[in-house]
Amino acid sequence: MSRGQAAQIARGAAVDADVATTRFLLYGLLPGWFLPGLADWAMHRRTRIEDTAGTKESLIHSLMMAEVGLPIALTLRYRVNPKLLSTLLGAAAVHEVTAWWDVRTAVDSDREVRPAEQHIHSFLESLPFGALASLMCLHADEVRSLLRGGRGHPEAWRLRKRPRALSPGYLAGIGLAIGLCVVLPYGEELLRCRRAARRGKRPVRSGAAGSGTPVIGTAVGR
Repeated sequence: MSRGQAAQIARGAAVDADVATTRFLLYGLLPGWFLPGLADWAMHRRTRIEDTAGTKESLIHSLMMAEVGLPIALTLRYRVNPKLLSTLLGAAAVHEVTAWWDVRTAVDSDREVRPAEQHIHSFLESLPFGALASLMCLHADEVRSLLRGGRGHPEAWRLRKRPRALSPGYLAGIGLAIGLCVVLPYGEELLRCRRAARRGKRPVRSGAAGSGTPVIGTAVGR
């Protein structure tokens, strides 16, 4: 085999890895993120999050969605290299810490975290690590470059756009799915929690014990 043929095969393998990465993200990871995320929202609604942990936990949920959504968006737009891999590793670590904070907040508020919800959480927590493992297997050369600190890789720490941009149809489908399965339900949850918090702080009038004199008080909400 000539050196030119070897180089051509290597280039073809790189293109195949990019295509496989895109397909995995579009048809594997994204559906695997949307459906459990929607199921988790349903569990929050069933256990009346607005009357227990309230706005704090709902905001944590929004933060976790951003910690998953942003790395996915970067991977769909840019080629995998040491800079992208280090960003994904950092996001996965932050997401894991936030997931612990989420459960701690729910338990401290006395919101019941049922076995079904715990199982959904375990699935959602595993998604970033599954995605990273797949990307690292597909791009072993970039992993080795990352371990060397990017030495000998002139574009190791620059984000490079993919040679083939995603079609408008794909982008529209992803945007629609994010809107229906993430933004809409979790926006509704946050709005519901904010409304419950305002109702809990609304001034009320109550009569003093043993007299007809009205007393101004404050309704206490959780």
